[in-house]
Amino acid sequence: MALRALLTKRAPTLASGLGPFASAGGSGTGWQGLCHARGLKVAALPDLEYDYGALAPAISGEIMRLHHQKHHKAYVSNYNDALEKLDAAMAKGDVAAVVRLQSAIKFNGGGHINHTIFWKNLKPVNEGGGEPPHATLGWAIDTDFGSLEALVQKMNAEGAALQGSGWVWLALDKERKKLLVETTANQDPLVTKGANLVPLLGIDVWEHAYYLQYKNVKPDYLKNIWKVMNWKYASEVYDSEAA
Repeated sequence: MALRALLTKRAPTLASGLGPFASAGGSGTGWQGLCHARGLKVAALPDLEYDYGALAPAISGEIMRLHHQKHHKAYVSNYNDALEKLDAAMAKGDVAAVVRLQSAIKFNGGGHINHTIFWKNLKPVNEGGGEPPHATLGWAIDTDFGSLEALVQKMNAEGAALQGSGWVWLALDKERKKLLVETTANQDPLVTKGANLVPLLGIDVWEHAYYLQYKNVKPDYLKNIWKVMNWKYASEVYDSEAA
């Protein structure tokens, strides 16, 4: 009964409440038009708010271009491809295909969500990158971690210790009104750890995020990325979600 309901209702997507997905436009044709009719959403590669080389020397322009134009773009393309297949499977009532597609949707949709947040978490030094948080977020960090330095040490330690690929997050637990450090494996978005968790900062610790520049010395990457951290963005999200 539950699977029958899944095939007769609007399909859920990873876009819900997370922003980096766009509804298929208006009365479009083809599968995007069908997705619009079903309430599905397709992903689009976001533009960066800075040049690829603007974060150097913390993150090289070569890494940024490859990371954005190859890796993130691939997540977007693969998510949309999986969504097209999901739409076709739902139209045919193919339950087995719907189930098979869930892992591709989670992985690639999660990769899109995570990277869209990641780009906003970064800012060139000459535009305020690396400037510490003040006001409400700064006070919350002092309350929950003791100091900004203690938070940075904790996130760096958890990121360095993460086996394989994944992410380390500064999260707001909306129910407890408390800041937490969390890690997620692969491209799992933070929401997989709890619907009450809001990502404020996310650091990509996949090798593609640093290896061309830092080789296998991940701790140096984690130390230097704070020089271009966009605390203004994190503060804005915190103020909005903690209210």
